Amino acid sequence: MLDYMANSLIEWKSNDEDYYVERILWLDDEMAYVINVNKNRVPFIRRLKDIDEALANDKAEIKEEDNLIVVSKEEDIPQKHKEIRDRAWEIIRDMVDKEPEIFKSTYRRRLIRQVSKSYGVSEGWILEYLKRYWKRGKTRNALLPDYRNCGAKGKERKAGDVKRGRPRKHQDITGEGINVTEDIKKIFRIAINKYYYTTAKNSLTLTYELMRKEYFTDGYKEVNGVKIPLLKPQSGIPSFGQFNYWFQKERNIKKEISSRYSNKKYQKQYRPIIGNSLDGVFQPGTFEIDCQVGDVYLVSRFNKNWIIGRPAIYAVVDKFSRMICGLYVGLETGSYAGAMMALANATTNKVKFCKQFGIEIEEKDWPVHHLAETIIADRGELEGGNIDNLINTLNVKVQNTPPYRADLKSAVERFFGLTNERTKPFLPGVVDLDSRERERGDKDYRTGAKLDLHQFTQVMIKCILYHNNHYHLDYYKRDQDMLEDNVPCIPIKLWNWGIANRGGTLRTVPEDVIKLALMPSDVATVTAKGIKYKDMYYTSKSILKSGAFANARTKGRQKVKISYDPRNMDYIYVYDDPKEYEKCFLVDDNSRYRDKTLEEIEYLLVVEKMQREKNQDNEAQAKTQLITEIEDIVQQAEEDYNKETSVVESDRQRIKNISGNRKAEKTVRRIEEAFNLENDNEENQDNSNEKVETEEMDALDLLFQKQKEVMNDEGSNNTKW
Repeated sequence: MLDYMANSLIEWKSNDEDYYVERILWLDDEMAYVINVNKNRVPFIRRLKDIDEALANDKAEIKEEDNLIVVSKEEDIPQKHKEIRDRAWEIIRDMVDKEPEIFKSTYRRRLIRQVSKSYGVSEGWILEYLKRYWKRGKTRNALLPDYRNCGAKGKERKAGDVKRGRPRKHQDITGEGINVTEDIKKIFRIAINKYYYTTAKNSLTLTYELMRKEYFTDGYKEVNGVKIPLLKPQSGIPSFGQFNYWFQKERNIKKEISSRYSNKKYQKQYRPIIGNSLDGVFQPGTFEIDCQVGDVYLVSRFNKNWIIGRPAIYAVVDKFSRMICGLYVGLETGSYAGAMMALANATTNKVKFCKQFGIEIEEKDWPVHHLAETIIADRGELEGGNIDNLINTLNVKVQNTPPYRADLKSAVERFFGLTNERTKPFLPGVVDLDSRERERGDKDYRTGAKLDLHQFTQVMIKCILYHNNHYHLDYYKRDQDMLEDNVPCIPIKLWNWGIANRGGTLRTVPEDVIKLALMPSDVATVTAKGIKYKDMYYTSKSILKSGAFANARTKGRQKVKISYDPRNMDYIYVYDDPKEYEKCFLVDDNSRYRDKTLEEIEYLLVVEKMQREKNQDNEAQAKTQLITEIEDIVQQAEEDYNKETSVVESDRQRIKNISGNRKAEKTVRRIEEAFNLENDNEENQDNSNEKVETEEMDALDLLFQKQKEVMNDEGSNNTKW
C-alpha cells in the first residue's frame, strides 16, 4: 500500500543539500504528474518507481504538514478577495477536471487559448491560475489573492545591534542582554537534541543549564585537580526566557514524546484521532487477523501432569460486521503456521469444524466459510515469502499496519479483550496479574492448569458462538441504510444484512485449493519403513506399489516435497507438482501420533529427548558398574585357574578333552539341578546343611571319577583307531 496519494507533498533533498517540494497532482500504477511548489514550473512526470526508491533511501520524505493549502472561513474573507477568487475559478474550473490530459503541454496550450478568447484574459494569467490551483492543494481558496502575505506578520526579524524585546529588570546588575542570532539558534537546537529529546527526561531548565555549561563559558579553573568551567555573565548569554520562547515556537510534540518515552506511547496517547474503524468499509469481506497469548496455562493431552504453557490464539474477524470468521488455538506464537491455520479455518465449513470438538451446530449458527478480499495484519505473521502463494494464487490483498497501531485492527483487538472478560473468572490456571506481589508460601497459579488444547479450543468455540449470535455491539455506528432497515447491532445480523444488501466481496474456494495455497511445506525422506517426517512414517497404496520403499534399501534414501496440516498429522501430501499430489497416511506402528496436532507431537519428541539426555548419566554410571563387576569376576576366575594344583596339560590336550569334560559336567549338573521336595523346618535345617555339604563333596568326587572314565575310554578308542 502506497504511503502517498494524490495531493501529497514530497520533500526532495538534492546533492547540494538544497530542499525542494513537489505536490502529486495525479497518479496511476506506474507514473505520477507532479509540480514543484518552490519554482515557477508546469507539471511534469515522475515514475512511481523513482519516488519509492527515493523514499526508501532517505533521499525524499513525505511532508505531513501542508502549509500551502489556504484555510480561511468564508466570513473572514474580504468581499473583494472573494470576487477575485470566483472570477479565476470560473475561468479554470472546466479545465482542471480534464485530468490527466490537462497536464500535457500540447493539450493544455490549446485549451488555454480557447479559454483566453472566451473570457478575454491573457494566456499567462490563465496559466498562473492553474499553477496556483495545483500548488496550493487543488481547492477554490487556492485562487485567493496573496494580499494576506503583505508585511511580515509571523516572520522572524533579523537581529541588529539594538537589543530587541522588553528591557530586563535590574539592567544595572544583569546587563542588557543579547539578541538571539542564527548561530545561537543552532546552539539551541543542538542542546535540545542532546539534552532534552532523550530518555534521560531532563527538564527544560536543566537543559538550559547544561547548554550554558557547555557552550557559554570563558575557559576553566582547576579546583583540587578538577577543571571547572567558568560561565559567561548573564549579560553576554541568552536568558532562559529567550531559550524557552524559541523552544515553544519550534517544539515538536511527536519527537518529544517519542524520544523521551517511546513511539508506542505517542501512538497510543498523543497521536491525532481521526475517523473511525469503519472508514472505507461498506460490506463484509475485509478481515482482520491477529494473535494473542492466552492468559491461561494448559496441560498436555499425553500426560495431564505436563504443563505446556500458555496457548497462542489466532482470530480472524470481519471488520464490517465484527463476525468471528476463523479461529486457531495452538502453541505457535507469532508464526505463519498459526496465521495459516486461522485463515484456512475461515474458509472451512464450521459445522464440520465444531463437530471435531464435540460441538453440534447448524449452518445458520456460524455461516462463514469464505475467502476474504482483503486481510489486515500487523507486520508479523503475514510479512515475508510465506504469504506469496495466498496473494498470487488466490488474489487476496494483504495490508500490514504500522508498528504500535493496534487501533487500525480494532475489531480483532476488541474480541481478545472481550474473550478475557468472559472466560478468565472460570478457567483454572489463569494468569494472575498480581503474581509479582505473591508472598512466600502462596500457591503458584500455574500449578492450577487442568485444561488441554482440545478443551480450551472448545471454550473458545463456545465464546465465538455467543459473540456472533448474541453479543450486542454497543459501540457500533450504523449508517443510514442500516437504520432504515432497523438492523440489530449483533454480528450475525450485520453479516447477513451486509451480504444481502451490499453484496460483499467474499468468495468460496475449494478446500483443496485453500490447503495447497496455505499449508506449510517441508522436505521428508523416503526410507524402507515409509516416508519419514519428524519421527513419523507415512505410506500410500500407490507409493507402496511403485517400489519406492524397496528402492530405498538398495539405492539409498531420497528427499521428497510434502505439505501438511499441523492440526492433524494423520496424513501428509507428497508432490512434485502442486497440482498433482499423493495423500499419504500414518502407518499403524505410529498409532501414538494419531489424532494429535503437530505441536503436541513436537512437544512429545522434545520431552522424550530430554528424558533420554537426562538418563544418559545414569546409564553411563550403570554401564561402568557392569564392566567393573565383569572384570572382577574374570579376575577371580584367572586367580582360581592359576591356583589349580593338577597336572598342567598342554593346550592341545585341553582342547582334545572338551567333549569328555562336557559329558562329565553335564552328569554332575543333572544331579545338582534335579528337583527335591523337602519340608523346610528348623528341625531338619542342620541335617539339610550337612546333607548339602555331603552332596557337594560327592558331586566333586563324582566329577573327577567321570572325567577319568571318559579320558580312559577316549584313550582306548584312540589306540584302536
